[in-house]
Amino acid sequence: MDEWVVALIAAGAAVLASGVTGFFAWKAGHRQAEAAERAGQTQADAAILASQAALDEQRRARAADQRRQTYAHLLATGEQERGNSLGSDKPLLLAVALVELEGPQDVVAAALEYRDAIGQMNEHWDDEHHDLLLAARSAFIEAAQRAIRNA
Repeated sequence: MDEWVVALIAAGAAVLASGVTGFFAWKAGHRQAEAAERAGQTQADAAILASQAALDEQRRARAADQRRQTYAHLLATGEQERGNSLGSDKPLLLAVALVELEGPQDVVAAALEYRDAIGQMNEHWDDEHHDLLLAARSAFIEAAQRAIRNA
């Protein structure tokens, strides 16, 4: 009977040791799973931030492109309007109106000065008005470039 008791004690010890080992293995696995979940969440957050940054950059690029097109339209229309009496054809007025909608205010002010300089040049074909026109055109370009860079 002593052999049975020893065998039962040995079996009980083996079962108990297996249970304790299993419990600690389960706890370690649980901690690893939590760590993996945290790492996955951190990685997902980083991916979301990267996607948001890319979308923000695309939005900024589209806004800058829209401004660039609007400002280029005014410059092209201004070149076409040289020699016409202001108001005889509406493209310049439309181009200035588009710039007024697009903004910002310093670009609008420069566009209005450019429009006025075109009108004065068309009325007075002389070097003084030509120089004023070139200065207004340069001022508009500088204001437009600042606005595009800051968009």
